[in-house]
Amino acid sequence: MATKQHLVIDPLARLEGDVRADVFVEDGHVADVQVEAVMFRGFEIILRGKDPLAGLIVTPRVCGICGGSHLYKACQALDTAWRTEVPPNAWHIRNIAQACETLQSVPRWYYAIFAIDFVNKNYAKSKLYDEVVRRWAPFVGTSYKIGLEVSALPVKVYAMFGGQWPHSSFMVPGGVMCAPQLDHITRAYALLERYRTEWLEKVWLGCSVDRWLENKTWDDVLKWLDENESHRNSDCGLFIRFCLENGLDKYGAGVNAFLACGTYIDPEFYPVSTIEGRNQALQSPSGVVYNGKYYIFDQMNVREDITHSYFEGSSMLHPWEGETVPLDPEVAKKQGKYSWAKSPRYLIDGKPVPLEAGPLARQVVAGYEEAKSACSASGCIEHAIDPLFKNIVSKIGPSVMVRVLARMHEAVKYYKWVKTWLAKVNFDDDRFYKKPKELPEGKGYGGTEAARGALQDWIVIENGKIKNYQIVTPTAWNIGPRDSKGQMGPIEKAIVGAPIKNPEDPIEVAHVARSFDSCLVCTVHVYDRKRGKELARYKLGTFK
Repeated sequence: MATKQHLVIDPLARLEGDVRADVFVEDGHVADVQVEAVMFRGFEIILRGKDPLAGLIVTPRVCGICGGSHLYKACQALDTAWRTEVPPNAWHIRNIAQACETLQSVPRWYYAIFAIDFVNKNYAKSKLYDEVVRRWAPFVGTSYKIGLEVSALPVKVYAMFGGQWPHSSFMVPGGVMCAPQLDHITRAYALLERYRTEWLEKVWLGCSVDRWLENKTWDDVLKWLDENESHRNSDCGLFIRFCLENGLDKYGAGVNAFLACGTYIDPEFYPVSTIEGRNQALQSPSGVVYNGKYYIFDQMNVREDITHSYFEGSSMLHPWEGETVPLDPEVAKKQGKYSWAKSPRYLIDGKPVPLEAGPLARQVVAGYEEAKSACSASGCIEHAIDPLFKNIVSKIGPSVMVRVLARMHEAVKYYKWVKTWLAKVNFDDDRFYKKPKELPEGKGYGGTEAARGALQDWIVIENGKIKNYQIVTPTAWNIGPRDSKGQMGPIEKAIVGAPIKNPEDPIEVAHVARSFDSCLVCTVHVYDRKRGKELARYKLGTFK
């Protein structure tokens, strides 16, 4: 195995840390891979002994892209520990802000992070290459410019309520620290309509959001594609055609098992914040799908395996008992450890299994009617139970293409949901906050679905201070190393089997990593296993 290399990353260009993948190629396909997160986080250590409210300030600094999501779940962790009563208006505002953060992420991620890899010269012979370059080339592409411009609109909505974005602190146990007026609501509507008319319908879909939501199966999507030139020549149509032409529907499957912790509380189902009552109050449903079967999500089944992580020991603990005791990486490597990421697992019938988190996971879970029974509020909002991606995965399997399409699909759903919540803000009831009783002892759990997937906090409070705090990110679910059973995490599993058409520039590995949108920038080293020769070093943060 090659000597591992640490990268010095400029924070202006690489804001989210770095990760390395040692990839071994045989006969033109990835035969093995080892993914190493080379950055130590340590926020859990920082929070020990602090006031419980410190989590509201510290955890949003974990990420500059989804800081609002960190605030949402950190606040919910304290809500459940203190059993707060949150006024309905506060839940609507929290939901609006949370969804708007994801709405900004969708076009920004697609055009600035994912689609620019299609401009790679490896695709120069593609029939669609010239059109891809015209639209998606960074900085100059016609759609690239529009996509990045409109991505600012949803965070303007967030900032109206939250005061700023990122790193807002306006969500607190018991509600929100804002009192919006009617003009805030009307301006938010206007900004959302610009998002829809200037990009979502005009550029991405080539049709109305309602027409797109009529698609319930993969066959429906293919019929939609050929229905007219507007659909076919939309960015969505071009993306699907490019993927089918170049085989992005054939690799990157991963573990084909999924986790959604759910998000967006309906206050009608949640008068008091409790862990036990959370599932039924979720509008975007929670659940686990394993071997094609739906399981009710239970946070007590989450474990963190550190067998191959740069932490002391080889335990597999629930986060309330979780430990974060770092080791010197050089010492840890002698114990077979190779990453700073932990390996989250979920117990099914007592067996720890790796699960994919993210938009595809959310949409697969949303395809199961059983989710409506487990998450009662999901039946109260339009398109929460949505069969499209359950059908697509069963029909053609998960892949790079399917994972990306699931994320883009959410822009349509969340646009409609935010409008629903805006309409529910009740100005006859001016309560946006109810002061909670700050209990000196307790355990809390908070979860939400960030743009990248299930994002969760566990807090233990003792003598009025934080005794233990554990953050489990979607990136950890996806990019964690092998566990004590030797099971690969989703990204490692997805990279194995990927075709490498040009070993000097393995763009296919980039596509797999980008499709998960890990909160880490990858440098990939590719080797010819037979000759033991390094073929290339390819930075996923660049394009050619």
